[in-house]
Amino acid sequence: MQLFRLFTALLISLFIVSGPWTSPAAMAAPIATLPGLQGVFTGTPSTDIGLHDTQLSGCPASPNCVSSNAASDDGEHYIAPLAYTAGQDAVKAQLVAILQNQPRTKIVEQTDDYIRVEFTSRLMGFVDDTEFYFLPDGHTIVMRSAARLGESDLGVNRRRLEQFRLALQSLGA
Repeated sequence: MQLFRLFTALLISLFIVSGPWTSPAAMAAPIATLPGLQGVFTGTPSTDIGLHDTQLSGCPASPNCVSSNAASDDGEHYIAPLAYTAGQDAVKAQLVAILQNQPRTKIVEQTDDYIRVEFTSRLMGFVDDTEFYFLPDGHTIVMRSAARLGESDLGVNRRRLEQFRLALQSLGA
């Protein structure tokens, strides 16, 4: 019971220190995992990340992944690709700027038509691998985002990609 009280007190103090009133500079601060947990939940990137015959990999059976390459009737994994009307270079620059403004985000790989990003959760340090592939059609970006560890991501990957969709739309992409 004392361990539960200690853990509860720790969580409350973390919320007070890092609540919604925290400055933007503090939000961009290094990952603030619980003491002793730094690196425990990072996992390793999947071996199938990247382009394979001009396609992103599919999702595993677990619900912690969304992909534009999943079957459109797979409501758990499918996410619509991003459509854009502006030039590919302009849209890519906007997407990179959006990604660079996200806390605890690292652009790992970037080519003319592909971007791979790692997002790290603030509290526990979980890492999600996200990919964007600009199709040769000049107006579509297929996406994939998956948690490295665990069974469920509680919808985080889907919400994140939908936020990027809205951000690009608001910028006129």
